[in-house]
Amino acid sequence: MKKLLVIGGGGFIGINSALRYLDKGYEVSILDNFSRKGSRDNISWLKKHKKSASLKIIEADIRINDQKLKKAALESDLILHFAAQVAVTTSVINPREDFEINALGTFNVLEAVRKSGNSPILIYASTNKVYGELEDVRIVEEKTRYSFKGLKFGIPESRNLDFHSPYGCSKGAADQYVRDYHRIYNLNTVVFRQSCIYGPHQFGIEDQGWVAWFIIALVLGKKITIYGNGKQVRDVLYIDDLLDAYDLAIENIKNTRGKAYNIGGGILNTISVWHEFKPILENLFQKKINVESSEWRPGDQPIFISDTRLAKKDFGWEPKIGVKEGIKMLYDWVHENKAVLAKYF
Repeated sequence: MKKLLVIGGGGFIGINSALRYLDKGYEVSILDNFSRKGSRDNISWLKKHKKSASLKIIEADIRINDQKLKKAALESDLILHFAAQVAVTTSVINPREDFEINALGTFNVLEAVRKSGNSPILIYASTNKVYGELEDVRIVEEKTRYSFKGLKFGIPESRNLDFHSPYGCSKGAADQYVRDYHRIYNLNTVVFRQSCIYGPHQFGIEDQGWVAWFIIALVLGKKITIYGNGKQVRDVLYIDDLLDAYDLAIENIKNTRGKAYNIGGGILNTISVWHEFKPILENLFQKKINVESSEWRPGDQPIFISDTRLAKKDFGWEPKIGVKEGIKMLYDWVHENKAVLAKYF
């Protein structure tokens, strides 16, 4: 039986990944320090799975390069690394902690893998923030959104990196370390520069997981604040499509090892943060929605759309779930889990 280690497995993407690979027949180990909101509830839910006998929980912190991490890496065939500090705003407030989790923590993971001698596949969840604010890219302001001028398919992987904000620096440094450990040590590493992933088990907040946060806030009667003018555009990707990308990258590791891929909704799955999201929400909730406004946040790109064509070329992946369909599925999950969410918001 193959063995999977999910680092940061109590979080949104981690718990969905663990579920998928339990269903595939893997032995799944989750390594997490459980500092994230809702992570222990996610674990409690997963322990009810019919294959939970194949699930192992390891409480540890990747900032500490201890024996738990080393032993877990030694015993794994596949490692998915999701553990991170995930918000730009938090990184500005506490840049040292952001660095220690994202950069140092990832370095510790890489060293544990290198010294294991086990040659597992390691996929690292990076971010589109490694491309910075895209200040030189021409954009056009339209009625409900911003759009690129001259970038038909969005931002490609060939785009120069420009780490902006402590979060961009820490994730970007880790991104490059993961790639370089393939070049220098021949590890089977892959980087996914992910964009706005959303779906069930996401305890979203204002500055991270905004698709989930807006729905959670409306269900629980919480205030919503829009930063900037609400025309910011993102390509959004439903969790099932992301997990399909992981599956295919692993199956095609001879093509994908050592490379970085943009993994997001792409040009066909874009939405503006408020002006285009609002009517979808008002249709679901059957009411008018009022929000408060505030200033732009540092490092907030007016528009980011992933050019995902390299992923399609190298391992045959492209998103299948449309924006409205995915939002409706998340809306249903939030309603079904209102009592759990209410404990945290």
